[in-house]
Amino acid sequence: MTTRTEPERPPTQPTQPTTVHLVSLGCARNDVDSEELAARLEAGGFRLVDDPEQAEAVMVNTCGFVESAKKDSVDTLLAAADLKESGQARAVVAVGCLAERYGRDLAESLPEADAVLGFDDYADVAARLQDVLAGGRHVAHAPRDRRRLLPITPVQRQEAAASVALPGHGAAPDLPAGVAPASGPRALRRRLGSGPMAPLKIASGCDRRCTFCAIPAFRGAYVSRPPADVLAEARWLAGQGVRELFLVSENSSSYGKDLGDIRLMEGLLGELAAVDGIDWVRVSYLQPAETRASLVAAMTSVEGVVPYFDLSFQHAAPAVLRRMRRFGDPDSFLGLVESVRERAPHAGIRSNVIVGFPGETEQDLQTLLDFLTAARLDAVGVFPYSDEDGTAATGLDGHLPEEVVEERRAAAVDLVTELMDQRAEDRIGERVQVLVESDDTDDPDEPAWTGRSAHQGPEVDGVTRLVERDGRPPAGVGVGDLVTAVVRANEGPDLLAEVVR
Repeated sequence: MTTRTEPERPPTQPTQPTTVHLVSLGCARNDVDSEELAARLEAGGFRLVDDPEQAEAVMVNTCGFVESAKKDSVDTLLAAADLKESGQARAVVAVGCLAERYGRDLAESLPEADAVLGFDDYADVAARLQDVLAGGRHVAHAPRDRRRLLPITPVQRQEAAASVALPGHGAAPDLPAGVAPASGPRALRRRLGSGPMAPLKIASGCDRRCTFCAIPAFRGAYVSRPPADVLAEARWLAGQGVRELFLVSENSSSYGKDLGDIRLMEGLLGELAAVDGIDWVRVSYLQPAETRASLVAAMTSVEGVVPYFDLSFQHAAPAVLRRMRRFGDPDSFLGLVESVRERAPHAGIRSNVIVGFPGETEQDLQTLLDFLTAARLDAVGVFPYSDEDGTAATGLDGHLPEEVVEERRAAAVDLVTELMDQRAEDRIGERVQVLVESDDTDDPDEPAWTGRSAHQGPEVDGVTRLVERDGRPPAGVGVGDLVTAVVRANEGPDLLAEVVR
């Protein structure tokens, strides 16, 4: 199998490095894309700066998932455009999912952005930005269904994928013989943060046809990254001080199906956990219907792989799931949860659910709430249904009034808030491993060390604050340390844990 690499292109080198500030919005997958863009910009002669007011160009990697995320992206672009009046910025450029999804429509409706770049522009992003700064006019692309760019049959995709833009899949060309590393893919990535956790993209796109989701249309069909590429980037991240690899994709349980081995993830987990310097490997976004017993076994038995299950249930009522073009019911979902906890009683399990889907009855909602009560998940995100452009759900009958959707969302949030608090309280007395991520104070004499226990995923599942027996912050602790502690209290999903000496 050949490794997909990007051809070297002669960038337009400015006389003095032009400064650019890169804003990354949305999910961890987008963060990986941002770090690839950062590497391409640096290779093209730009200098990345943290302060947007010191940048000559501001690039916003947008999110186009749901209405609130789209609004946040537009607001960020408008705020960046204001810097052209108050700062030294000369150009504002939109990239990412919102830019890819809407292309010319976004460019026409948002003239404050000097350019809207799609995924196909990423390979030449430095040249594109230099042209914009020089006064050139970039014509935004006409959006298209990116699922049509690759063969329908997954096993035929890998060769064809070499000619399709796949953000986050880029690898730098190999170095000449005699220059280490002499062979194998090299990471095309520049870290924008310095924390001990980093997302690592294992695949892009999705082959599912959920009626509420627009992601496959603008992200494309499912394509796995070859294991060699994933491992090479993991080693590079470890060399950058990363201690936790957060494996991300639109559907991690499908990894390997286009490489001829649907069980490829099970072996890859062990190889990633064995990378020197890596303490934890965490998997995100699993489809319940595809979460096979062998994957559960690997995620609960391989040393260094944290027993953490991000299961995309979305609902529990069979009738609603069918209208969503998904599979499952409360019994099968509870069976999966029980199979995880049989192997790892302290495993972290989280999910997202949608309430107010077209046709959802009060009984359907109650079925969902009863399932959540029985499942006792560690974290649950509740989303109100809203129509998304180009999705099949917009044409379904039974759309509910907005006020009804909001009432159901509020009821679900009230329930899961209580359930998450109970689940965290159950952990009092539990011995946990905590990856220290930050000091939440600016006082060197009174640090407040916080991190995450193994059951807490990045950003969305709460944090763990560390203390000594007397309640004071622990001494001899630093960012990146893996600390053993005992949970003493909780506030919602957040934990207070005493360091074990």
